[in-house]
Amino acid sequence: MFVINSGEFLFEIQHLPAFVLRPLRAIYGDQPPEALDGPADFRVSLRCDSLVRRFLRPQITFYSDRQAPFKPVARSQAFATLEWGMNWCVAAYDYTRLIIHAAVLEKNGRALIFPAAPGSGKSTLSAYLAFNGWNLFSDEMAIIDLTTGKVAPVFRPMCLKNESIELVRGWYPNAVMTQIAHDTQKGDVAHLKALDWQKFKSLHKTPVVGVVFPQFRANAALTVKKMQQIETFRQLCSHAFNYNIVGRPAFDLIGRLTLDTDHYSVTYCDLAEVNGFLVEEFGE
Repeated sequence: MFVINSGEFLFEIQHLPAFVLRPLRAIYGDQPPEALDGPADFRVSLRCDSLVRRFLRPQITFYSDRQAPFKPVARSQAFATLEWGMNWCVAAYDYTRLIIHAAVLEKNGRALIFPAAPGSGKSTLSAYLAFNGWNLFSDEMAIIDLTTGKVAPVFRPMCLKNESIELVRGWYPNAVMTQIAHDTQKGDVAHLKALDWQKFKSLHKTPVVGVVFPQFRANAALTVKKMQQIETFRQLCSHAFNYNIVGRPAFDLIGRLTLDTDHYSVTYCDLAEVNGFLVEEFGE
C-alpha cells in the first residue's frame, strides 16, 4: 500500500504493480509519515485483471474502490493513468468546492488561474513559471473554496506532453521527472515534480487576483487582450468540472471571480515575455 497526501485529499493506493513504486517515490517520497496519517478520502488501485495480459502485451486497469472509469491501458502508461485517475476522483466526487480545469500559479500571496484547452501550452508555461519565481499550486485543477473564494495548493506533479518534455528537461536538467509514457490518449507524457514537500507546506490557500487564458503560437508576438466579463464568466463555467452539480454556489462564486479579478487572453511565443507581463500586472 502507498499513501499520497495531496494537501486537500488523502489517497490510499491499495494495490499497484511493484514497478510503479519507483516513480511514486521519486514524486511523493519526501512526504513524512505524519503527513500520511488519517482516513483516506479515496481508495484506488492499479490492477492487471487478465492472466493472459500479464504476459502478452500487459495491461493495467485503474480502480476507484471497485469502479473502473477508464479502459485498460498499456503497462508502460500505469503511472500516468494513476495520476489521471486521482484527478478523476476529485472531479467526480468533490461537490463541496468549485473545481476548475486550470493551472494555478502564486506569487507574493496572489494567485492566478490559467484555464486552457488542450494544446494551448498551459503546462509548458506553468513549468517555466514554477522554476522562475512562481509557486505552482496546481497544473490541472483549481480547487476553490465556495465561501472564501481562495484557491488551495495541491501537492501533485505537472503533466508534460510531447515536445514540451524535452524542452523542460533541457531547461531544468536537474528537475525530477518520470520516464516518458508513450502513445497515451494525450500523446507522450512525463510527470515533473515542481516543488518539494517542505516548500509545499509553506503555502496556504490564497485569493485569486487574475484569470489568464494562454495560447501558444509559434513565432507570435506577445498579444494581451482584456477579456470581457461575460466571456470570462462563460469560459470559467465551461472549464468547471462540477459546475452543474454544485449549482447556485458555483454560479455565485464564478460571478465573484469575474467581478473581483483582472482577466486577460494572452497569445505568446516567448515564455519570458509572458512572465514579464504577469510580474508587472500581478506580481506586486
